[in-house]
Amino acid sequence: MGATLTVGGSGGGWDQTTDLATWASGQTFTVGDSLVFQYSPLHDVMEVTNADYTACQTSSPLKMYNDGKSTITLSSPGKRYFICGTAGHCSGGMKLEVNTVSAATTTPPSTLPSSPLTPSAATPPKSESPPAADLGHGSSGSSPSQHSSGGHADDFVSKIAIGTGLAMMMVLAL
Repeated sequence: MGATLTVGGSGGGWDQTTDLATWASGQTFTVGDSLVFQYSPLHDVMEVTNADYTACQTSSPLKMYNDGKSTITLSSPGKRYFICGTAGHCSGGMKLEVNTVSAATTTPPSTLPSSPLTPSAATPPKSESPPAADLGHGSSGSSPSQHSSGGHADDFVSKIAIGTGLAMMMVLAL
């Protein structure tokens, strides 16, 4: 569901006194938005091609509105062009170019955090010492995964690291 935008803003309208180009440059038109043209019987709204917009050519409009209050939904991205068909009005500035953009979509962040977390920083190791069976001495005992507190991968990795460090110290002591 898009926004409803009154052409020319609250202080203007679809007329010869409103600076429509300046008004449009301050807007973001998104797919789903609706433009409301409010005008007197002296005016109309013609949707035209880019070439007809540039030349203020009124002989072959794509669509024409003349009911005094016309609502046009912006249903696809791209540029659309509107002019008043009354002689001299388009060349006097009563024309509107609208660039419609796609609705915003959610995108994942483009960068990673500046300091990655390490398992030791995220989960400090438990203070309990692993049983001797975890040191790889061939004694009968359970595997390290059975000693993992709550089955968390970080606890398992910490216990393996502690066991490996103790085994290395024992080798060096021999």
